[in-house]
Amino acid sequence: MKQITLFYQTNCPFCKKALSYMAELQKQDAYKDIEIEMIEETEQPELADRFDYYYVPTFYIDGEKLHEGGIFPDEVEAIFKKALL
Repeated sequence: MKQITLFYQTNCPFCKKALSYMAELQKQDAYKDIEIEMIEETEQPELADRFDYYYVPTFYIDGEKLHEGGIFPDEVEAIFKKALL
């Protein structure tokens, strides 16, 4: 199982939706053990600056950007499935 890295902002409406989708998915046995490193970019700008993205939420696995910007539940699930590989 691979760790997901999520860049987000607390006040971002798209991030709030992504976090909600993630919480729902993690209630399922298949996804409950996925590790997610959550980086609030305004609190850790020096870390965020090391990555190539412009919009939040942005998801990475193993340094590969999988998604950037507004997101839907099926897209979050696809990221979770990739973490299981």
